[in-house]
Amino acid sequence: MKIAFASKDNIYINEHFGWCKKFFIYEVNKNNYNFIKEVQSEKKIENELDKLSYKIKCLENSDILYVEQIGPKASLLVKDSKIFPIKASNEKEKIIDILKKLIKMQENPPIWMKRILAK
Repeated sequence: MKIAFASKDNIYINEHFGWCKKFFIYEVNKNNYNFIKEVQSEKKIENELDKLSYKIKCLENSDILYVEQIGPKASLLVKDSKIFPIKASNEKEKIIDILKKLIKMQENPPIWMKRILAK
């Protein structure tokens, strides 16, 4: 699974999807996770739909998107792109903690994760 995190620092999930300047992409396997890369998403685009489309392209076909906040229109567009958006419980939620939870979740995955794993 590829997971994109909207983050200012690659430590916490602390960015709003539409305002995010960079995404940190990780891959989660059965027993571990690996950092893939940082993707810049700073391009300023005035048109809302074009901006959201650009942000989704920056996710580089991730399976899951973790954000601090995401608007309803953006959430629908992300889902339409076959990416599962998840809001962090708070701005102090750590990326490493989520990665560990995703590894553990694979033991008894929820339906949304089963769809991702079946790809």
